[in-house]
Amino acid sequence: MKQAVDIGVIREDVRIPCDNVELRAALDVPQHARGLILFAHGSGSSRLSPRNKLVAGMLRDAGFGSLLMDLLSPREDRMQRTRFDVDLLTRRLESACQWAHSNPRIASLPVGLFGASTGAAAAIRVAAMPDSHIAAVVSRGGRPDLAGRDALGALTAPTLLIVGGFDTGVIALNEAAEGNMRCETRLEIVSGATHLFEEPGTLEEAAALACAWFLRHLPPSGPRSSLTPSMPSALPSS
Repeated sequence: MKQAVDIGVIREDVRIPCDNVELRAALDVPQHARGLILFAHGSGSSRLSPRNKLVAGMLRDAGFGSLLMDLLSPREDRMQRTRFDVDLLTRRLESACQWAHSNPRIASLPVGLFGASTGAAAAIRVAAMPDSHIAAVVSRGGRPDLAGRDALGALTAPTLLIVGGFDTGVIALNEAAEGNMRCETRLEIVSGATHLFEEPGTLEEAAALACAWFLRHLPPSGPRSSLTPSMPSALPSS
C-alpha cells in the first residue's frame, strides 16, 4: 500500500515568477498527501475553471494535492499565437515544476502532470526532459501530437490519454501520438463525451480514470527533481 507524506493542510493562492510575468496559481494540499498534481490547462481555460476545480477536488479526495495555474496571462490567452505556443507553455510549466521541487513544504511529494488541450503537449515535453522525475502524466482531451515525435519517443513516465467518444478528430491524433510512445501508455475513450466533457457524468468519469492512474503510478515518496531551480520562491497573491 502506498504511503502518504505527513504534511499539514496547505491552501493558498501563489504567484510563480517566469518569463517576466507571474503565473497565478492555487495550491491545495491535503494533510498526509500522496503526491502533487500540476495542472497544465489548455487555451481558454484557467485555474478558476469549474471543470478544473472538479477534477482537482476528486484528486484531493483521493489524497493528492493540486497546483492549478494559469500558464498564460489574460492578454496572452486572447491571442491565438500564444495559445498554441507549445514552447512557451512548456517553459512556463517547467518553471512551475522547478518551484514545486524547491518549495520545502511540498518538495518531498511525488509529482504528476494533468494536461488538457495544448497543455497536454507541454506536460509531455516537461515529463520527457532528462531527469525530470515526473512520475506520471494524464492528458484529458489533449493534443499530445503537438509535443512532437522527439518528446513522445523520449517520454518514460506512464501516460494516460483520455478522449471523449464524440471527439473523433482528437481521437485520431491521440492514437497517432500513442504510436510514437515507448513508455507505458493507455488510451481511454469516454463514451458520450465531446471535447470539453460537458455532458453529464463524463468529466467525473475522466477524473476517476485520472485518479486511478495517479494512485497506481505515483510512488510513496518522490525523488527530488534534478531540474535546476532558476526562479525565486512564489510571491503571495494579493
